[in-house]
Amino acid sequence: MTPTPKSYDSLFKIDLPEVGATPRHESYDVVIIGGATMGACTAWFLASNPDFKGRVLIVEKDISFHASQTAASNNCMRQQFANPINVKIGQHCADFVRNFREHLGGDTAVPQLGIRNFGYLYLSDTPELTKVLQRDQSVQEEAGAGTKMVDPKTIGEAYPFYNLSDIEAGSLNTVDEGYYNAPLMVEWLLRKSIEKGVEFVQNEVVAIGREGDRITSVTLATGEVVQTGAVVNAAGTRAGVVADLAGIQLDIQPKRRYTFIFKAKEPLDRDLPLTIDPTGVHFRQFGDNYLVGCPPLGDDATVGVDDFSAEETIWEEKIHPIISNRIPQFKDVEIIDFWMGHYDFNTFDFNVVIGPHDKVSNFHFTNGSSGHGSQQGPSVGRGVAEHIIYGNFRSLDLTPFLYERFAKGQRVIERAVI
Repeated sequence: MTPTPKSYDSLFKIDLPEVGATPRHESYDVVIIGGATMGACTAWFLASNPDFKGRVLIVEKDISFHASQTAASNNCMRQQFANPINVKIGQHCADFVRNFREHLGGDTAVPQLGIRNFGYLYLSDTPELTKVLQRDQSVQEEAGAGTKMVDPKTIGEAYPFYNLSDIEAGSLNTVDEGYYNAPLMVEWLLRKSIEKGVEFVQNEVVAIGREGDRITSVTLATGEVVQTGAVVNAAGTRAGVVADLAGIQLDIQPKRRYTFIFKAKEPLDRDLPLTIDPTGVHFRQFGDNYLVGCPPLGDDATVGVDDFSAEETIWEEKIHPIISNRIPQFKDVEIIDFWMGHYDFNTFDFNVVIGPHDKVSNFHFTNGSSGHGSQQGPSVGRGVAEHIIYGNFRSLDLTPFLYERFAKGQRVIERAVI
């Protein structure tokens, strides 16, 4: 039986100045709905841009962030994507994290985040999957990522603990691929944004006022009606609910994703790369222990935004057989923590929706990153901030991810979704 989920509060803590429920003003230039990764990144890139002089309000329903994707995130970073824009987004996040203090103005109180570069290793057990990895590696190499195709002999020499009897190839990158402390990034983005004048309230947007093709106001659960020049939807798996309030269609679906932390009776003698088994189960180093994540049993069904129930046999039926087959030393392990969180899946093409609505131009999206939010937040937040300030993307052309692609039927497929 899968154990009862424990709280991941010990892994996720954000310490902010005292937060109230009532905004100080009746109008704002930008209201951001959601204060976790996407909301925090957008607020920072607005507040830190010298060309932006407006007033910003973040409305966050729950400042514990307990049900947010940010809280349940495995905090990973990679460039091994099939879409070149996503490779560039990953590279921007790596730079932002490696030079975090400098990006936040050089304040020595800001921590240096850093990246634990244990790397990512995709494994292939069929010629068809190997061809996919080869195509992706070419895309990544052209974008400047350090991914290499590796054969079983090379894998075994570097990581002798794997069972590679059914493996014919892999793709490996150990440069800017691994783990970083995403919750700490969010905390300091919020702290520094608040220092620069951004307001942060614990409240809930229950209505959005719209006149024709313009958003005019938001109504809070406590009754205040706040006038606004623009709204940013940073509501995670609730993004569709927020869009509905504005009379806008957005199909973002919550999908179950499991995470287990376990201890091996016989630990490995070196760091374990984030290993993507051909089955889709993935596992990596977690401090001195190990982390494994995977989709649910059977169909990857959509669940309710408040449904955090877990399948009781997920460990016995899916996870442990796969990890102990791939790494025989994992036959004898002890589960020390477990949780179930949600991916905010954009089922149209598994890619994020960024920037303004094609008709309601002051309603902006940061939604549907499909499990990549922790590493896409800096680029998404910067891009949305640029679009609000300048009317276009400046640092990185994210135009293919605009909402207008839905009406045009222009999918920007990201195949490398774990």
